[in-house]
Amino acid sequence: MDNKQTYQKVASYEVKEGKIDRVLLLYSGGLDTSVMLKWLQDSYGAKVTALTLDIGQQNDDLDFIKKKALKLGAEDAIVYDAKKEFAEDFIAKGIKANASYQGEYHLSTPMGRALTAKIGVQVARKKGITCIAHGCTGKGNDQVRFDGYITALDASMKVIAPVREWNMDRKEEISYALKNKIPVPVKKDFPYSVDDNMWGMTWEGGEIESPKLEPRVKKFLTTYTRPENAPASPTKVKLAFKNGLPTKLNGKSLPLAQIIMRLNKIGGAHGVGVVYMIEDRLIGLKDRGVYEQPGGHCIIEAHRALERFVSTRDLNEIKSQLDVKWGYLCYGAKWYDPAMDAINAFNEEMNEKVSGEVTLELYRGNVNVVALSSPYAMGHASFNVKEGYKYNVNASAGFVEVYTLQMKIANEIARKNKRKK
Repeated sequence: MDNKQTYQKVASYEVKEGKIDRVLLLYSGGLDTSVMLKWLQDSYGAKVTALTLDIGQQNDDLDFIKKKALKLGAEDAIVYDAKKEFAEDFIAKGIKANASYQGEYHLSTPMGRALTAKIGVQVARKKGITCIAHGCTGKGNDQVRFDGYITALDASMKVIAPVREWNMDRKEEISYALKNKIPVPVKKDFPYSVDDNMWGMTWEGGEIESPKLEPRVKKFLTTYTRPENAPASPTKVKLAFKNGLPTKLNGKSLPLAQIIMRLNKIGGAHGVGVVYMIEDRLIGLKDRGVYEQPGGHCIIEAHRALERFVSTRDLNEIKSQLDVKWGYLCYGAKWYDPAMDAINAFNEEMNEKVSGEVTLELYRGNVNVVALSSPYAMGHASFNVKEGYKYNVNASAGFVEVYTLQMKIANEIARKNKRKK
């Protein structure tokens, strides 16, 4: 593998020596990590332990991924069941923050990376391994997340990012895989890659990368129903929330992970949660992706509506501003930063009253909140005087006069000065 240019290692946590004994590889089974598994053995002479997290992937065969790692020479291949931890310790924080970045991307990959790095460090320590490898490129966000999180959680841990080192493009990687008989899901006629977990599937590669081209979604969005093929009649879904988290789906109590995964099936059948995004990467480049997040989108829409229903206007304003900041911190590789901890603490207190029931209507790609109730609901307006909050309409005119006083004064002054001219 000839480099176009020699990669210079300047960070203190990068492996400097030419040989290492053992490496823990964060292994997804995709093109990059499959090529890396062989490359680490050939280039570093390292014994590789492959670690794959089960975080509720919607379309991955984890048993096949494990067998492939062993076939490619891994000394050990671990599939770690982290569904409960991912849902309750990571996604739960995202729900309370109405997780989104620059639109309706609900941050499935950034949250998944934070957990993967954490468990990666734990497994490496347990096995006495002092180096972790990942499949991130030198132009992406995930290198910042993995490198930053690994070293934040264990400052002594070393990191290898082979894709950053070898500087191959996607076509060269595919050729290398074919030459070395490495089975990979990406082929020259299917150049797409996906990061998959229970909260969402993020698609990149091929024409998706070029904003001037229309993504050929019918070719790669094959897990769920496309909106144009969805049922002609809407479906109603009821979610019960307690302290900001869904606890029941259509009246049945379920763990959070199960609610998310069942909603993926229900929402996916109606083409819900597909988002085309052009976003700002951390490294200064724009990036386009296509995201499938049916369960996550349903939950965020329901939570956002219920939260606003039980909160005051000022609190809703503050919360919406902090939600934007939370999204940028999560996307921006700051999951373990004290700023994130502080916002999460605020969100915990705010969500103490976010309890009640939300009814969603799903119809051909759309999610609408059609009904909601809560014991903490704020008073609502009504044309019927016998409904809604008891309101003294006699006070309205006085309120209007005081509330608009400065606007009135400012306009009077402007008119007087205009006449003088």
